Amino acid sequence: MTGRWDHIDKVLQEVFFVTGNSHKLQEVEAVLGKMRHVDLDLPEIQELEPRKVVIAKAQAAIQQGYNPVLIEDTSLAIVGWNGLPGPLIKWFLKSLGGEGVYQLAEARGNCGAEVRTVFGLALGPQSFIYGEGVVNGTVVAPRGSGFGWDSIFQPDSSQKTMGEMTPEEKASCSMRVLALHDLRAQLERFYNGKQ
Repeated sequence: MTGRWDHIDKVLQEVFFVTGNSHKLQEVEAVLGKMRHVDLDLPEIQELEPRKVVIAKAQAAIQQGYNPVLIEDTSLAIVGWNGLPGPLIKWFLKSLGGEGVYQLAEARGNCGAEVRTVFGLALGPQSFIYGEGVVNGTVVAPRGSGFGWDSIFQPDSSQKTMGEMTPEEKASCSMRVLALHDLRAQLERFYNGKQ
């Protein structure tokens, strides 16, 4: 494809994607193509709104000289917990593990959950383009492997947890893949508006 997509691909090649997770890097590059990658230890604010987490991380990366920068935040919101832990899931898993998160969700009587990925492409400290993807499902007893909460999240569209899925199965229902496609669509709109 030529034209605007070529321009978007060139823009994306100049972006620094910040992650220390090789699985996330592979998923991003499978959708957006090869990018510059940097593993930075960025401060993560304690906030329930994923976009605010993304903005704070992006601004910290820009202050360190990485611009433009792509930041990702993935959250798991449990219905029975009124949306917690959301972006705080990393600390819940670190403290309780997957089994502990599942047991607490089950104790509240509602294990329904939503996983959300937000990508923020910062073209400058105050200039952001976002892509979001959401998948609904259930928190279950740990099954399989994977990273993060993969072994305890079963999408509504599957009988498997994300930790039991092959990479191809996971990509077919991945909130990260949905968010990346949304980001490409938002970039298309952004560059259409500039012409």
